[in-house]
Amino acid sequence: MPARLASFPKPWLRLLAAVVGVAAAATLAVAASYLSQMAEPYLRTAKVGSTVLAKTLCSGVFVSHRVPEAVRAEDLSGPDYKPLEHFKWNVDLAGKRAKASYCLLGTRVTISCFIETQTAIFRDGLGCTVVDTTEDALRSQSAGLPPPAPASNPEALWPDGEGVDLEAIPAGVDRAALEAAMKAACAEPDEKRPRGTRALVVVYDGRIVAECYGAGFDAKMPLLGWSMAKTATNTLVGLRVQDGKLAIAKRALLDEPEWRAGGVKSGIALDELLRMTSGLVFNEDYDAEDSDVRQMLLSESDKSGYAAARRLKHTPGTYWDYSSGTTNIIARVLRQSFADEQDYLRYPRERLFVPIGMSSAVFEPDAAGIFVGSSYLYASARDWARLGLLYLRDGMWQGKRLLPEGWVKYSLTPAPHAPDARYGAQVWLKLDSGATGDSPDLGEPPFPEDSYYMLGHDGQIVSIVPSRDLVIVRLGLTPGSAWDPARVLAPIVQAFPPRS
Repeated sequence: MPARLASFPKPWLRLLAAVVGVAAAATLAVAASYLSQMAEPYLRTAKVGSTVLAKTLCSGVFVSHRVPEAVRAEDLSGPDYKPLEHFKWNVDLAGKRAKASYCLLGTRVTISCFIETQTAIFRDGLGCTVVDTTEDALRSQSAGLPPPAPASNPEALWPDGEGVDLEAIPAGVDRAALEAAMKAACAEPDEKRPRGTRALVVVYDGRIVAECYGAGFDAKMPLLGWSMAKTATNTLVGLRVQDGKLAIAKRALLDEPEWRAGGVKSGIALDELLRMTSGLVFNEDYDAEDSDVRQMLLSESDKSGYAAARRLKHTPGTYWDYSSGTTNIIARVLRQSFADEQDYLRYPRERLFVPIGMSSAVFEPDAAGIFVGSSYLYASARDWARLGLLYLRDGMWQGKRLLPEGWVKYSLTPAPHAPDARYGAQVWLKLDSGATGDSPDLGEPPFPEDSYYMLGHDGQIVSIVPSRDLVIVRLGLTPGSAWDPARVLAPIVQAFPPRS
């Protein structure tokens, strides 16, 4: 102890020590708070980066059956992904998991790769989910779920099986025009702005008449549809309505206090969720780091719970706003219509995928056990075409009604207040400018007026053209404006005669 402090009477010495201790503690608390505020954006970036890497690698390897290096190089490269150079990743093929961590001192200094480690695990039939609590807790959700069944009759002609005869072009189709249009649509005319087409399938008169696949991709590979999953979520609601377990007029939809009878959100009807007129605030801007859609998809383990907690700003039914959060609330409503979690997790496969032959389809849930109805449905291009054909056939499949009579008509009725009547119930009715990030600036689309669409991020599209008896599916990875579906796919449509 310094002499000048030792000369103090002991009570004063203790008081001085206490004062110094409090001041030091306060200084440390302020410093810690300041450092925490400084570190928060870096930690958020680290968590988002680790989540993106782990989830994309897991789904790409274990759902799409691609090699890890190809997923990293093809799906997670370019200027937008440059920060991922600071992350280390690993795919455990035996354990069916992928991990990613931020490396404080660079990926070469392995000891520094410990910040915000995220792990995504694969579960048969449920795809990949980022771990929130423990792997065992997540794996218990899938215990007892039957594995996906293979196609029952793969040799039969599509859609009954996977057989395709591209030479059997029906009369009236302009074969030369179709071949030229397909060649142009599958080409890469500008190396600096690659289209990144991975699959293109054309269905006419109920049969596949043309298809092409990018290098490394094939007819059996399940690929991510992004927001095209919203139409699949609509389909599950329709099936649940057919079961007598849901009604679109239903209100007080969730068990959360704000949503129960008398709560501030109790007046929101299922119909208003389906039509994007719930009145809930939700920022759908993928480019804004603090947007709701990025927070929900990249940071939240309970995605539908996050969306359901958003503030009610408008009277339900009076304001249209495209929102991925809204679709995830619908997935939560679906979950609460089941008493048993496993009955819910089996439902898409048992009531939709198996009946129409979507044997490749995988709908991924989040860590809370709720399907990410806005975004995380993987299926082959041929299986996406089956979903489109179900709508083209008014909800009928092989002569049997799957969706309620009038459900497709309901889905295609323009939502109140949707600009230019461009949106129905989880289905796009027009390819025009300014809709969302999913709907590029197309000017005047040269598609027939009765066309409607499933649209997804990075250029995913299922076009359904009743007047030509057509379904066209295009899957790829096309950031920015390199892909213009209306102009690229229009020549394909024009190769087919109008329905008589």
